[in-house]
Amino acid sequence: MVKCSFCAGTVPEGRGKMFVKADGKIFHFCNSKCQKNWRMGRAGKKVRWTVAHAKEKGNA
Repeated sequence: MVKCSFCAGTVPEGRGKMFVKADGKIFHFCNSKCQKNWRMGRAGKKVRWTVAHAKEKGNA
């Protein structure tokens, strides 16, 4: 399984979106909510509902 590039949650096989930048970097998103937050420039570690935030704070 692939990890979401924004929230660090798992993306089930056959779900989510994959975004490829012009330089070849690949980003995976579990849903449009994560993709839109990433495009706005937000950091997943600072958004409370993400798995990355829970890991940062030691709650996961």
